[in-house]
Amino acid sequence: MKHVAVLMGGISSEREVSLSSGAQVVTALRLAGLQVTAIDVTDDLPALIAALTPRPDVVFNALHGRWGEDGAIQGVLEWLNIPYTHSGVRASAMAMDKSVARAIFVQAGLPVADGKLVTPAELAAADPLPRPYVVKPVNEGSSVGVEILFAGDNRRQEIAEKWHYGPLVLVEEFIPGRELTVGVMGDRALGVTEITASHSFYDYESKYQEGGSRHVLPAPIPDATAARACELAVAAHRVLGLSGASRTDFRFDDTGGADRLVILETNAQPGMTPLSLLPEQAAYRGIDFSALCLWMVENASCRG
Repeated sequence: MKHVAVLMGGISSEREVSLSSGAQVVTALRLAGLQVTAIDVTDDLPALIAALTPRPDVVFNALHGRWGEDGAIQGVLEWLNIPYTHSGVRASAMAMDKSVARAIFVQAGLPVADGKLVTPAELAAADPLPRPYVVKPVNEGSSVGVEILFAGDNRRQEIAEKWHYGPLVLVEEFIPGRELTVGVMGDRALGVTEITASHSFYDYESKYQEGGSRHVLPAPIPDATAARACELAVAAHRVLGLSGASRTDFRFDDTGGADRLVILETNAQPGMTPLSLLPEQAAYRGIDFSALCLWMVENASCRG
């Protein structure tokens, strides 16, 4: 019987989401017959190392956000020589840093929205792009800190003055149309889901509040667009060097006769909550939640 330690909680803005993901994973792995230890990760690193002693066979990384998805905890697990789920140090760091991931996608010829990095002071001084445009942190997940500035919106200076997500701001053109997402397991896409949010866009509340969004699977889009989205999701997974499962989010601009598919970002550690998209797509492919978690455990590795 494998002993699996599930890391959850953490110290990012996504702590509550991670606790929900971790609880689901713990239940699923125990039902599958594994020995499971749930570890609530805090800022006490010696306590975490003590909780991982003696070493489990595998760590299931259910942490989200900074220090959980950005290569930090992965480095600790490498040092301890414990196999862990999802991607390694470098791939996790590249996927979490949206500006780095954008550069890699551009180099690989994958479609992204026009954008650039600015300082909060530059954002306060003037619009960095023609409106509408999107303002987002470089290294947060779950749409934390994301804002859209449309014509007539006077919040630009306020957003800049209250910015607390690091020294740089990523600004990108706003892509009209529809929100799509594609989960990837290993080297295959699971399907295309269209997301309709109850708010103006798919923000944090839409993602994690009951009734905050509606998922349509398969997405009601042309077959050629669905096939292209799947190809791009697998390509993004590969060029970032990701392992295990990932999820790539898109905007599909079908307004005014357009047919433009743009990558927003790739999530190296998709959520595993009851409302999460990757488990939903896996189930659509006949892979129940326990089987999905077991697959991740079986594909865990220590990349050092």
